[in-house]
Amino acid sequence: MSADTLSSDTLSTDTLGPGALSPDALITHFVGASALILVAAHSGGWLARRLGQPYIVGQLATGIALGPSLLGSMAPDAYAALFPTAIGPALTGLAQFSLVVFLFAVGYELDLKMLGVRARSSVNVALASFAVPMAVGSGCALLFGDALHDLGMPGDLSPGMVVFAGVALATTAVPVLTAIVRENGLSRTVPGVVAVSAAGVLDAICWTVLAGALLEAGGGDGAGGGLGWPWRVPLTVGYVALMACAARPLLRLLLWRTRLEPSLRMALLIGFALGSAWVTHALGLHVIFGALLAGVVVPREAGGTLDPDLLRPLLSVASLLLPFFFVLSGQSVALNSMTGTGWAALAVVTLLAVVTKIGSGAAAAGLGGLDRHDAWTVGILLNTRGLTELIALNAGLDAGLLSAPLYTVLVFMALATTLLTQPLLLLNARLATRERRPESARSTAVKPYAG
Repeated sequence: MSADTLSSDTLSTDTLGPGALSPDALITHFVGASALILVAAHSGGWLARRLGQPYIVGQLATGIALGPSLLGSMAPDAYAALFPTAIGPALTGLAQFSLVVFLFAVGYELDLKMLGVRARSSVNVALASFAVPMAVGSGCALLFGDALHDLGMPGDLSPGMVVFAGVALATTAVPVLTAIVRENGLSRTVPGVVAVSAAGVLDAICWTVLAGALLEAGGGDGAGGGLGWPWRVPLTVGYVALMACAARPLLRLLLWRTRLEPSLRMALLIGFALGSAWVTHALGLHVIFGALLAGVVVPREAGGTLDPDLLRPLLSVASLLLPFFFVLSGQSVALNSMTGTGWAALAVVTLLAVVTKIGSGAAAAGLGGLDRHDAWTVGILLNTRGLTELIALNAGLDAGLLSAPLYTVLVFMALATTLLTQPLLLLNARLATRERRPESARSTAVKPYAG
């Protein structure tokens, strides 16, 4: 018997205790669970796309199905065998890694210069589609404290909790919205350009407000090292200034002018994103902000163009591994524990989310000069929440701004609003086609003889 085998056996019997997994068994379970997650989630995404829905919808539904709500209720023994508690930290680490890479790519793609000639209209749409849902969400949190208390929230909501309730309604998922615009052939249309541009501005606003809510909460899980608000705010501002002023020119000098080998450059940039994520988490924020900030400060190619040799592998890695994040999100969804209050809250929150987002976006787009149906197209697109909402909800749950039952409600709200996007776009397009039918086509109908 080798020393390694002896060590593993000793750990499994003497150190780990009864029922614990040895290192070899832990690796075996993790590899098996990873295979299931990747195949099931991407199959779910493929099926969703075949049904005319965004890829992410299928992945999120698969993540929930693999969680305690469905698999854990229908086959508890299989669920315990597939996802033992011991592999939780490993799955969480891989989920966080995929999230950092994805948001690093999102930050690199973020370019508010694309607003172009419709800058004013896009900014107005973004402000309206943020302010109205934000005000309604925060107002409802203050007005319906008793109902939220039934969902596990404290009796006296902190300012961060109230702000987070508004952010949950105001969020728009830029990556999912962009994919829907592309798949519906709207990329070169006025409503498509306005919606994507407004979503970029809205994204920047929501991340900033969410950062403030998390700073007030302290980040959760011991983040912030016990630093109080007076320390975290100036340190965060200082870090952002350092990244903007020093990191960008340093990266341009190190990575672009020296023309490093692509694989080495990719490794350095992902390491840069992970390091930035670690810093923001240590400051009391979530890792998502460090990853976004790292992507924003990475210099572009000459003329402001994106580097395809950088963006393509980043998105490939992120899309491959993001199912781990969806499964991690699904582990916190407790559908079987939903009470009557929870179902009522889900109906109300979904209705408010749809009405405030579509209504405010369409109204602002109409005031900006778009016709009625194009304005509705903008509002419907901005109602897509998807992945960005999930990321914000997980950050809020980690920071203690959400209870588990309310988290479940908001996850299903995000899924419902994303599912509604494609049917509403088709309905609006059919109505527009019917109303815009040429007058000459109507005149071909045989009129009764009046003579």
